[in-house]
Amino acid sequence: MGLTIGVDIGGTKIAAGVVDDAGAILDTHTVPTPPTAEAIVDAISSAVTAAGKGHSIEAVGIGAAGYVDEKRATVLFAPNIDWRYEPLKDKVEQRVGLPVVVENDANAAAWGEYRFGAGQGHEDVICITLGTGLGGGIIIGNKLRRGRFGVAAEFGHIRMVPDGLLCGCGSQGCWEQYASGRALVRYARQRARATPENAAILLSLGDGTPEGVEGKHVSAAARQGDPVAIDSFRELARWAGAGLADLASLFDPSAFIVGGGVSDEGELVLDPIRKSFRRWLIGAQWRPHAQVLAAKLGNKAGLVGAADLARQG
Repeated sequence: MGLTIGVDIGGTKIAAGVVDDAGAILDTHTVPTPPTAEAIVDAISSAVTAAGKGHSIEAVGIGAAGYVDEKRATVLFAPNIDWRYEPLKDKVEQRVGLPVVVENDANAAAWGEYRFGAGQGHEDVICITLGTGLGGGIIIGNKLRRGRFGVAAEFGHIRMVPDGLLCGCGSQGCWEQYASGRALVRYARQRARATPENAAILLSLGDGTPEGVEGKHVSAAARQGDPVAIDSFRELARWAGAGLADLASLFDPSAFIVGGGVSDEGELVLDPIRKSFRRWLIGAQWRPHAQVLAAKLGNKAGLVGAADLARQG
């Protein structure tokens, strides 16, 4: 199959990109993300049509946050869009006149990294995305593993702490409450409140109060050597590495790929994740260790992965 289009649905914009079989993005078109569910379907279709002008497009892949059914056609539930059993595949196909595949956005990003990014050369890869929340994808034996009902790899909602912090999903103690962008900000605010003398750089980047600290401030302060910011990253990494150790017991991959906005800080977060992973890996001294790698495709992974999954039908 030749050219396909991948679609990434973001909170503020919807991006459609024409992708070739080597993972290169040839053309893109973005539109603002509208406020209503039906308008989002129209916006996706508009972006696909605009991006595909002048190209011979054979299929479309859509990365959607939420539960996607085993037929890769219906969004069963989306946390940030009012989609409940939304027949997204059929609706977009009717509008654009092309075959459509719908995939969970974290699965799409994982596939993109496996095919064209940090996962190249590996047959068994587990991807996690440390963004606002925590998502992931499973590739075992060169295949994306979605589970019987299509909703596997919701790693962020593994319960790490019984009766722990309340999660937006309604449960308590979910992994993403301890290893995510939200968790990083919470750690930084708590530490800045407790020891403001160690958070001078961090506080100066916001409004001077712990409540004014945002994720971008923690990253910038850590790069400038702020003790509280650095310690906050280490706390996040401790939880991230412990979770990877659990996933190693389940899947035994040759590599973990860490993506998402938090991973943009590189070795600042990856090195302590690796140390925590080794610390909590059962039988660590007797078994091979999976590599812990930084994602390479950045925010393009989902679009490229969705397009490639569409190519494979």
